[in-house]
Amino acid sequence: MLTTPEKILFLLATLVTIYAAYRASDRIVRTIARGQGKIDWGVIPKRLPSALFKTISFQPVFRTRFWASLFHGLVAWGFIFYLLVNLGDVLEGYLPDFVFLGQGLVGDLYRLFADLFSVGTLVGMVALILRRFVLRPPALSARQDILLHPKARLGIRRDSAIVGVFILVHVGSRFLGASFKIAHEGQDVWQPFASAVAGWWSNLSPAAVNFGEHAGFWLALGTILGFIPYFLYSKHIHLFFAPFNFLLKPERHSMGELSKLDFDDESIEQFGATHLEDLGWEQIMDAYACIMCYRCQDACPAYNTGKVLSPAALEINKRYFLNYEGARLAKGEASQTALLDFAITPEAVWACTACGACVDICPVGNEPMRDILDIRRSLVLMENNFPDQLQTAFRGMERTMNPWNVPPTERMKWAEGLQVPTVNDVAEPEILWWVGCAPATDARAQKTAQAFAKILNAAEVNYAVLGEMEQCTGDSARRAGNEYLFHEMALANVEMLNEVAPPRIVTTCPHCLHTIKTEYPAFGGNYEVIHHSQLINELVGAGRLKLQGDATQKITFHDPCYLGRHNDIVNDPRQALQQTQVNLVEMPRHGKKSFCCGAGGAQMWKEEEHGDERVNLNRFKEAQATGATSLAVGCPFCMVMLNDAGKDAGSQMEILDIAEIVVQALVKVATD
Repeated sequence: MLTTPEKILFLLATLVTIYAAYRASDRIVRTIARGQGKIDWGVIPKRLPSALFKTISFQPVFRTRFWASLFHGLVAWGFIFYLLVNLGDVLEGYLPDFVFLGQGLVGDLYRLFADLFSVGTLVGMVALILRRFVLRPPALSARQDILLHPKARLGIRRDSAIVGVFILVHVGSRFLGASFKIAHEGQDVWQPFASAVAGWWSNLSPAAVNFGEHAGFWLALGTILGFIPYFLYSKHIHLFFAPFNFLLKPERHSMGELSKLDFDDESIEQFGATHLEDLGWEQIMDAYACIMCYRCQDACPAYNTGKVLSPAALEINKRYFLNYEGARLAKGEASQTALLDFAITPEAVWACTACGACVDICPVGNEPMRDILDIRRSLVLMENNFPDQLQTAFRGMERTMNPWNVPPTERMKWAEGLQVPTVNDVAEPEILWWVGCAPATDARAQKTAQAFAKILNAAEVNYAVLGEMEQCTGDSARRAGNEYLFHEMALANVEMLNEVAPPRIVTTCPHCLHTIKTEYPAFGGNYEVIHHSQLINELVGAGRLKLQGDATQKITFHDPCYLGRHNDIVNDPRQALQQTQVNLVEMPRHGKKSFCCGAGGAQMWKEEEHGDERVNLNRFKEAQATGATSLAVGCPFCMVMLNDAGKDAGSQMEILDIAEIVVQALVKVATD
């Protein structure tokens, strides 16, 4: 199809594009390599099927914004198929009488899909352009009070406009070029849309048709060559880095698991993240993978209640910093600007509840929460800079081994009048019940512990508690950035648990569950840990508990972040409630999309950052709107926060732990 001069020109243009793309790619690779840690290439074989499925199906994108996701999918699927189309067009342009994939069924199907994907891509792109530039939903931007790179607000829209025009020209030109080819060669039933358009050219001269075919080739392939170097600096490079995220992220037990710091290595001069290169390599790669779609912002409880935290803005700021100053990092030089000066404000850092909603909802696997917690580590460990209110909790964990500052001698007061054995009373308990600080010391949470003790006794479970030996797991210390305090508590707890060697551990606190189950393995502690709702289901299933509840009781369940989102325990609490025959109704945000209670990330121990509304009140209003008479929880922190919200709202809604609801439904059990 191409003339000799055209072939030479296209080849030269291709070489220039390859060189420019290499320079940009090399800079990106060197920049990512400045991050901490090393890539484990060995994870690729087992992750490859999942990564391919996510990339091709776009399944993570479809979790929210269905119509926008569908149009995005049409564009992306077309873009993926066009990798094959562009290859075929180049080969047909260079090789006389060559038909890509032949003239049999395979070639016919190829032309059919090329035709369908062309139209689908154009429809999807037009819809997205109308959404971005005409409808302009608030979900596609951040509030003005959010720290955002000065060039980002206009830059994102500019990138979207450039990419939108490029796709329309690239795909539209190829589609029109195919129609000119059909006008020249005759109708093709395998290209119904292009054949329909070909009728428009029926009155043109052969020379005009030939010109249209050549123009289609050059506009389609030429725009690709011109776009690739720019593409590597635009937000749309996520098309390449999203699959890398799926493939290469470090292995973790759960999204909330943090890396262990080595305090014994005296050569380490930096704990946590002060500058961009202090983050892990995967956290730097997150900036390139970010779609800038603001889905994480939509899910963030801090942003949704008017705080100045936007996880999306954090990733966007990292990306713009890399675009404009990344050359220094690529050369091995230190960055001159701290993360708190360009990426996120201190107030935003301390507004994070570490709920994991941003990590869970991100369609490309980014983890902005981890950046924030690493910045907290730096503030606490390197600068001794943190909210004053946290000092009380830190001091309590250091002196009395719990953030409530309750002496260990009072840790079993909640069990007075109940038969609760300790490990000193039972030689080999089948279940070790890790009571947790809140159920052992907080007046309201103690009722949960008392209810669960009645359940275990009614089912005649062979269990024991640690009693005065039990101390805080250190969850709040770690989420607050005090990694050294967590480190010491984790080592002490693992040493004690390894000595007790429990077959299984049960806890009513998801934070305790998460820490012991997913974070203690890094300290040599590997245990089977379950939530009390899971054990209740086992006991009911085994016939050891008989429940007879009130079917007229209307209950809604609040999923704790560290139960559902962080540890994928969503069905068990509901099953435990349904065993009591109550009428269970769901809130709009439930399961892994549950809204935070506001206590996580050590917020329990400090004043909530300034905003339009308290997080717990926002969540409580959602529970009220269901019309339920009771709100069920499965976490003592949630219990405290939602009780406070209920009092502030003047509501009569009863907030009960799952264990309390089950106790009410127990047949033949003491109710003292």
